[in-house]
Amino acid sequence: MSAEKAKLADPMLSSEHVFGTFPLLKKERTWSALDFTWVNTALAIATWAFLVGGSTALLVGFQDGIAAMIIGNAIGLCFMVLASVVASQRWGSEQYLLLRGAFGVVGVGALVFTVILITEMGWSSLLAVMAGRATSQVVSTMAGTDLGQYGPVVTIGGLIAIAIAWWVLSRGPVTIGRFNAIIAPGLAVITVVMMVFLVINTSWDALFAASPIAPFDDATLNFMVAVEFNVGVGVSWYPVMGSLARMTRSRKAAVWPAYGGLLIATLVAQIVGMAAALTLGDSDPTVWMVPFGGAVLGVAVLIFIAFANITSMSSIVYSTILAIRQSSGGLLARVPWKVLTASFFILPAIMTFFPQFMYEQFMIFVSVSGAFLTAVCGIALADYFVLRKQRIDLREMHLGQQGTLYAYPAGINWAGILALIAGAAFYLWLYNPITLETQAVFSVITASLPAAIVAALVYLGLSAVLHRGRAMVGAR
Repeated sequence: MSAEKAKLADPMLSSEHVFGTFPLLKKERTWSALDFTWVNTALAIATWAFLVGGSTALLVGFQDGIAAMIIGNAIGLCFMVLASVVASQRWGSEQYLLLRGAFGVVGVGALVFTVILITEMGWSSLLAVMAGRATSQVVSTMAGTDLGQYGPVVTIGGLIAIAIAWWVLSRGPVTIGRFNAIIAPGLAVITVVMMVFLVINTSWDALFAASPIAPFDDATLNFMVAVEFNVGVGVSWYPVMGSLARMTRSRKAAVWPAYGGLLIATLVAQIVGMAAALTLGDSDPTVWMVPFGGAVLGVAVLIFIAFANITSMSSIVYSTILAIRQSSGGLLARVPWKVLTASFFILPAIMTFFPQFMYEQFMIFVSVSGAFLTAVCGIALADYFVLRKQRIDLREMHLGQQGTLYAYPAGINWAGILALIAGAAFYLWLYNPITLETQAVFSVITASLPAAIVAALVYLGLSAVLHRGRAMVGAR
């Protein structure tokens, strides 16, 4: 066995477990259930959650909106957690490494450098812009003048947020976890404070009587599009959760905090955003926090929210950089972690100069990325739970094309690639978020869950045809 293969076969020889080169050993997993709950809470209550609530208010009223958010997030988070958290926590590896069986080494690389990279750069850009908007409101309040919601201060604030996020990220997941342990409880308190402000300044009668801001003519379609949008929000956690879950000490410490923490915290923040949008015309707390809370309290809350977006950015980019490094075929293995993380922020930094674009395209971005992520989740579930029966040979997985069990011609498992295309295409046929065209059946079955099922079935069918007689189950 060569020295390189020997190193791959024995994770103990690596000093880069935390940065994703090899699977984490049990003694290296530092997060308890409470730690992971704080991480998920900090992720969920970042200000994008308020924007999700406001976007839901475009289509439905308060009661229907709550129902749509509960149903959508519950469905999306359910198969997202099963597709990413379970396997990554058990085997101590990122979900992208574990996808080599479904897509092949080159296939995973193609997935990471297209769908995943674009999706996570988009979310990072949005978080940076929202941190910049909070900064602009703080400066406006202190200067006693209106600097605008999309002025140059927003860009400057966004760039500063990116710089701080890079600093936190460059120090690894332990530092990220410590910051989240501080931020998450504070965000929970602040969200309650914002709800109190809303209740004081509005009435429940007005809230329940408020009409949707920009609905379609069909009430059923409005509700189903709202549900689908929130399913997409739940699925959008897929790119980050597996890599974070590997830091937990047990399956219970991973699965329930991931599902419950994201579901509860997200719903609370989204409800606040929806209520604000329906009664005030704007869901973004960076706009209404100072008028409601006063200069001192409002500014303090905005500063805290801006920092929460920074920690969320750090968590998102951490998982994405791990995927990029794993999928580069050794090309980026020797690039220093700080350099690699800094390079990721180049596009989000550019997007801070176009803050209005990020807001106007938000729903389209979530839905289109969700079309592909739901298909990936369906394939991951079919591969891990059905085809491989939860058994993986880690040594072979890390060897990839140099091994035998997970090696495919040219490094591509066409069963996975074609299933991904089929699932995403079926989603976009049922519901096209760009043209807003839908099929009649969409009002009954939505798009995400059927797309995941189609992707899973196509994957299993093609695997049976293309890999007949091949040993698909790894060692325990």
